[in-house]
Amino acid sequence: MLNQNEIHQRLQSRRHGFALERDLYCDPGTYEADLEHIWYREWLFAVPACELPKAGAYATLQVGAYPILIVRGDDNVIRAFHNTCCHRGQRLTAKASGSAPKIVCPYHQWTYNLDGRLIFARDMGPDFRTADYRLGEVHCADLSGLVYICLAEEAPDIAPLAEAVAAYVGPSDLKNARVASVSTITELGNWKLVVENNRECYHCGGVHPELTRSYSDDPRATAMEGPNAASPDIVAHWRRCEAAGLPARFTAADDLQWRLARVPLLNDGESMTLSTRAAVSKRMGQFPFGDAGSLLLYHYPNTWNHFLADHAIVFRILPLSPTTSEVTTKWLVRADAEEGRDYDLKTLTEVWLATNDEDRQVVEENQKGILSPAYRPGPNSPVQKLGVIQFLDWYAALMDRRLRPEAASAIAAE
Repeated sequence: MLNQNEIHQRLQSRRHGFALERDLYCDPGTYEADLEHIWYREWLFAVPACELPKAGAYATLQVGAYPILIVRGDDNVIRAFHNTCCHRGQRLTAKASGSAPKIVCPYHQWTYNLDGRLIFARDMGPDFRTADYRLGEVHCADLSGLVYICLAEEAPDIAPLAEAVAAYVGPSDLKNARVASVSTITELGNWKLVVENNRECYHCGGVHPELTRSYSDDPRATAMEGPNAASPDIVAHWRRCEAAGLPARFTAADDLQWRLARVPLLNDGESMTLSTRAAVSKRMGQFPFGDAGSLLLYHYPNTWNHFLADHAIVFRILPLSPTTSEVTTKWLVRADAEEGRDYDLKTLTEVWLATNDEDRQVVEENQKGILSPAYRPGPNSPVQKLGVIQFLDWYAALMDRRLRPEAASAIAAE
C-alpha cells in the first residue's frame, strides 16, 4: 500500500496527457488519500432539494467512512448532520430516505429536533443537560435546488459555483420539481475511471447507440472546454438561448473544477429520448422553447447533470472502495407532471438506463485491464479526450498541493 509521500512522488512524475499509472487507480493507500484530501474536503453533490419536499423529509448517503443524514427542518431549511447518535454512536436511520417529525435514535430513543438539538434522553440523571448534546453538523448548501455537502471543518468558498448555478440552472425551477425515477448501480471501477469515462465521448459512437440519437459525439459540440473551441452551431445556439433569457455561454471555474454550458441536441432534438422528442409534455420552469438543448453541469469530484426543457437528469458518484463506485441517477420532472398523463416512465428513462449500464460495462473492463501487471498508461487524445486531460490535471494539481510535505506538516501542527 502506497504512503502519501509515494503517491505524491508518482503524481509529480506522471506524464502529462497520459492516463495515470496502475496504483493511482487501484491502490488502497491512494484510495485513502483521495478520501482524506478530496472527498472529505471538497463540496459534494448530495440530493436534489425537491427530494425533501416538506419538514421532516430526509435522505442519507455514505461518503467514505462518514454516514450522513440530510433533513428539511420545520423552518424549511435543509441541513446535514453526521448520521450518528450522540449517545452510543448508533446510526440514526439506516433508510435511504423517509420522513419523520423528529429524529429518533432506534437504539435508546434519544430524540432530536429537525435542527439537530437533543430534546429527549430518558433516565440520564439530574446533572444531564440536553443542550450539551447536539448532532454533529455538516456544511450544507442548497444551490438553486441542488443540495451540496462538505465534510471539512472549513469548507471551500462555494459562492462562485452558487452564483453560476443560480443563473444557469435557475430557469429549470428545480424547487418546483419532483423525482420521477431513481437508479442506483454499483460499478466495479475506481471513481476516477467513472469520471474519466464521463468526460469524453470518444467511446460514444461505438458504445452508446441510444444516447447518440440525441447527443453529438463531436468533441467540438460536447467537450465545450471554452468559447474558442465551440463550433458555429454551438455559438448560434448560445445566442438564440440568451436572446430568450436562458444563460447558455460556456462558464467555468478557473481550475475547471466545475463548468456550465448549454448545447443543442441533434436534429433539433427536444430531449434525450430515442425519438429526440420531449418525454414530458409540461416544460420545466421558465423554458421559452422545447429545443433549448441540454445544459451541461459537471462538478468534480462527484457529479454531472443534464438540464433539458422537459426534464432534468442528475448524477452522483460515491466511492465505495479502491475499485468500486456507486452511481445514482435521478430523473426530475415538473412537480405537477403526472405519470401516464404527462409522461411515460419508460420513454423518460430508457436512454440513460441503457447508457449507464453500457458505461458500467466499459468502466469495469477498463478497471480489469488496469489491474493487470502488464498495464502501462496510454496517451489521451488531445482532440477527443481534452476533458479527461483536464480532469487529471485538476486531480493531480489538487493532490500535489495537499500532499506536499509542508502541507502535511501544517495539518499535523493544527
